Amino acid sequence: MNAQCLSWPLTGIGQYTRHLMRAISTRGEFELNYFSGHDWGHEMPDGDSLRLNRFERAVKRLLPSAHELSRRIRRIEFARGARKLRCDLYHDPNFLPYDFPGPIVTTVHDLSVVRYPDMHPKSRRQLMERHFPGALERSRCIITDSAFVRDELIATYGTPAGRIHPIHLGVSAAYRPRSADETRATLVAHGLAHGQYVLAVGTLEPRKNLIQGLRAFRRLPEKLRQTMPFVIVGMKGWLTEGIEAEIAALATKGQVRPLGYLPDEALLHLYAGARMLVYPSIYEGFGLPALEAMASGIPVITSNRSSLPEVVGDVGITVDPSDEEGLADAMRRLAEDPAERADRAARGLERARAFTWARCAEETERVYRIALAAT
Repeated sequence: MNAQCLSWPLTGIGQYTRHLMRAISTRGEFELNYFSGHDWGHEMPDGDSLRLNRFERAVKRLLPSAHELSRRIRRIEFARGARKLRCDLYHDPNFLPYDFPGPIVTTVHDLSVVRYPDMHPKSRRQLMERHFPGALERSRCIITDSAFVRDELIATYGTPAGRIHPIHLGVSAAYRPRSADETRATLVAHGLAHGQYVLAVGTLEPRKNLIQGLRAFRRLPEKLRQTMPFVIVGMKGWLTEGIEAEIAALATKGQVRPLGYLPDEALLHLYAGARMLVYPSIYEGFGLPALEAMASGIPVITSNRSSLPEVVGDVGITVDPSDEEGLADAMRRLAEDPAERADRAARGLERARAFTWARCAEETERVYRIALAAT
């Protein structure tokens, strides 16, 4: 298992890898060997390896070709360890597997770099352009987070459907409804009250379309915005000038609260204490925040594009992400109609129960066996 995406802070791919590997380890069907980027081990990497990865990120910002250079060095370390351990199968959970003499399983989370290249850093575009087509060719089996991404791969790269296995992500049991008493300490620390704020979760980057969510929020009555602020949880990404200006304009009035990246426990409480989640992403391969919100017992407003309708079904409010007025109307409905809010929250909670990491692990192991049987 290539575990480099477990570096701090965890993105959606890191969360996927961590939860999936824990579930597979618990099942005990496969012996796991983790490659952290520099060495190998039987334990999921953290601690020192994560601090080293933070240092590497600083280097990458200074050296234009650092991504490619880093990949070449890690490829050597990976090959050396894979030979020594005599691994039977290699799973890369993050698009770009290294060379491996046995069967390779690769998880492809989305094709956003292909569909929306202007919404990604140049270094990422170059890395994907150089390595991704070959990665698809070398992978005996490909896992996607949704049927939507499977169809994207077939249409864009002509990948045979029989090699692609859509497996929905899971949601941790830690995401659950919580009372005002349970969330109080966390919310008070951030100047918030249970059920009295709108929540947005995700890295600040153009694809998440948070700028449109904020513009829609500005359409709400002033009094509602003052009593129900827009809370943003997520680390700073790239191409953020526009969204930062939009945040600043509302933050000075106390109507927007940018909290940055938060630890898991705080995030659990912020989900459960929100009146709703607003997730107007332009393109997602799955959309984990929408599932986490449903599991936390709050209603979801999200996009009617890409994989998101596949995740929320008819329990979420789906809106064209370019429809500012439609997003504002959905926010106001959920803010002012407790009956609709309760109905969508209850049905979302029921829907979320079908998405477990145990099921994700079981289906992933089935793909491993298919890849091994084809050797």
